[in-house]
Amino acid sequence: MKIDGLDYNTQRERLVLPEYGREVQEMVKHCMTLTDRSERRACAERIVQTMAAMSRQKRNSPDLKRKLWNHLALISNFELDIDYPFDIQEAKQILDRPERIKYPMTAIPVRHYGKLIFESFERLKEMPAGPDRDELVKSVANQMKRNLAAYGHGSDNAERIASDLAMFTDGKIQLDVNEFKFEKVANNVQAKTKKRKR
Repeated sequence: MKIDGLDYNTQRERLVLPEYGREVQEMVKHCMTLTDRSERRACAERIVQTMAAMSRQKRNSPDLKRKLWNHLALISNFELDIDYPFDIQEAKQILDRPERIKYPMTAIPVRHYGKLIFESFERLKEMPAGPDRDELVKSVANQMKRNLAAYGHGSDNAERIASDLAMFTDGKIQLDVNEFKFEKVANNVQAKTKKRKR
């Protein structure tokens, strides 16, 4: 729908740097139309002053002026013909998108335990019996209990933890639920679980 006199943002030119708003972009456009070079430079300085006033929280930044002149060059698409007080070549790097980081996709048989627990299972398979392995079994079993509580599977299911521990370590770790003392699961974990179920 087009109504005379109404100009919607969706119909306007895209803002290069939205934090400065449309008015600054219009000021830069006007500055580019000026034919006198010294007048253009004076106009650009006033625009940078306006931009500095708009970014009050960054006033203490030592390289604020350089950043503002870089932003001015970006808004003008590097077409504003003036003598810049700083080298504006680094402004081109602002527009460069970083390379996409690949997300490590590893298959986890039971998602609520997480990748680190399964790495611990692999480590437990290779460790010889002794106090180090007992300490790792203790921390893994307690973390499994916390994970089960957080995911709403019930924190008191010691048999399930013992069974999973034996299954995922190929039977190397056999947890005696009558002898093993689990840590108490924090109340806030159980409270969050109950809220999620509702």
